[in-house]
Amino acid sequence: MDNFNNGENTSKAIVKYDFRDKFKKTSSFKRLLSYIAVGLISSLIGGSVSVAAFLYLIPTTTFFKNTPLYESINSSTNTNASTTSQTKASTISTTSTNGLTVAEIAKKVSPAVVGVSIKTVSQNNVFGFSNNGDTEEDDGMGSGIIISSDGYILTNYHVVQSAQSITVILSTEKEVPAKVINYDADQDLAVIKVTQSTTMPAVAELGDSDKVQVGDSVVAIGNPLGKELMGSVTSGIISATKREINTGSTTQTFLQTDAAINAGNSGGALVNSLGQVIGVNSAKIGGNGVEGIGFSIPINTVKSKLTGLLKPALKIGIAGRDIDSTLSKQYNLPEGVYVAEVEEFSAAEKAGLKSGDIIQKFDGKSVKSISEINTIKATHESGDTVSIVVYRNGSTKKLDLKLSE
Repeated sequence: MDNFNNGENTSKAIVKYDFRDKFKKTSSFKRLLSYIAVGLISSLIGGSVSVAAFLYLIPTTTFFKNTPLYESINSSTNTNASTTSQTKASTISTTSTNGLTVAEIAKKVSPAVVGVSIKTVSQNNVFGFSNNGDTEEDDGMGSGIIISSDGYILTNYHVVQSAQSITVILSTEKEVPAKVINYDADQDLAVIKVTQSTTMPAVAELGDSDKVQVGDSVVAIGNPLGKELMGSVTSGIISATKREINTGSTTQTFLQTDAAINAGNSGGALVNSLGQVIGVNSAKIGGNGVEGIGFSIPINTVKSKLTGLLKPALKIGIAGRDIDSTLSKQYNLPEGVYVAEVEEFSAAEKAGLKSGDIIQKFDGKSVKSISEINTIKATHESGDTVSIVVYRNGSTKKLDLKLSE
């Protein structure tokens, strides 16, 4: 899978916009405060090799400052999302009108919601400029939704994007290994699959998010703050059905809810009064004076992507990171995708890619980010050959790369 790790800046934003509410991280694992991977990014494109992970994204809320939401809460001060109050101005009855009670919903859906535990490795060197080469193992925790009896699980891409290994924790407390099948980074969606023969406790029923109305009762199920609070159930209403958020590179439409969503809920289920999943919990806004603003990816958006997400991703086999204009000037390197590591026996190795190369063109198109490479790659089939242009030792070189699953 593509394995993105990011960097952190100590600067503070007035409003913490935890887009794609970062899943719980234990030990000294830093929090991602941003929706889009902007800045120093490490990626393992289609490979499974343990890579030098360049952790920690520069926190940015620039895109949010251009939205009406920011103007309304501009005076709020920054606060940690994991400690944001779960108190809501509105409450939900324990009985959903013309549907199941909250208790019945929890009993039906909770077994189909899992914990997604990841391990990552971070390293503090940049483009060959080492900072002692120190590495650190970190743990992360998110949520997922079982969508098939043979172990396919839906989650957020940002939950698994930096994973070196993945463990699924079932509602029975059984822990099983899993791997990434495919993902859509732009939509923040990923499908993982357990790799050990295991009976799934339940399979979630997917509803129709187009039928959701403002004021409908909903329940959020996931693992806020990590394993200790697995299977937590919170309730609320739909606050908006078509909330458009400008993420910087694109605009996405979300369901907005006041059901409490906190770190660790990422990838969990937003459920209607019939016990059907209508959204994948992904984000929240946090800050002093800001309560009950959570976002969920509509399940109909997910359904439109599932056919592709259930197919294995095409592999290249590199660990890399984006070189944007700022880094280009800082390190006197051309813009593109820096190849930090090449997986042995991979398509990249067979094509002649080497550590230190900078990919400037992929399939004849200029690229400046791993996301752009992934977008182009997604238009191809296994067995296709694409031309790439790399910068190496002061000159450019053209290579042919054969894509495979």
